This record gives sequence, C-alpha cells and structure tokens, in this order.
Amino acid sequence: MSEPKSRKDKAAQPAEMAFEDAIRRLAEIVEQLERGDLPLEASLALFEEGIKLARVSQQRLDKAEKRIEELLSVDEEGKAVTKPFETEDEG
Repeated sequence: MSEPKSRKDKAAQPAEMAFEDAIRRLAEIVEQLERGDLPLEASLALFEEGIKLARVSQQRLDKAEKRIEELLSVDEEGKAVTKPFETEDEG
C-alpha cells in the first residue's frame, strides 16, 4: 500500500512550500518520529523529509537575516547605508 498523495507531494516539494507550512510539517514529522511506533523504512522516509524541510527553512531564515542586516547597516559615520533591493524578477 502506498502513502497518501498529499504526503508524497509534501515530501517531494519542500522548496515550494511556504516557510510556515514547512515548519508546521517539520513539527508533525518530529511528533511522529518521537512516538517511535513506525517501521524503520517509514521512519527513515520521514527523517529524510524532515532534513530537506529543515535545510530549506534554514536557507530562508539565513536569507531573511541577511536582508535585515542590510536594512540595519550603517557606515563609519553612523549614517544609514542604502542600496536598491534585488527583487526576484531581477535575479
């Protein structure tokens, strides 16, 4: 018997999930693994999905942190440093 389609879709597309959805799914995976009642192969599949979600989420957090640092940056004289934002269309 195969997994429900929604679970496969979630596992296959972590980079396309909204950050909040990825974190929510990661929490679900942790709960399932902590119960300890899954067969080894199912546990490994969930662990792999969780690792992918964690990596994508961390990349998004790193990118957000960089943007915040850019917004808060100042020069040697304490003046705000400004520069144009890169948009997704430009990159």
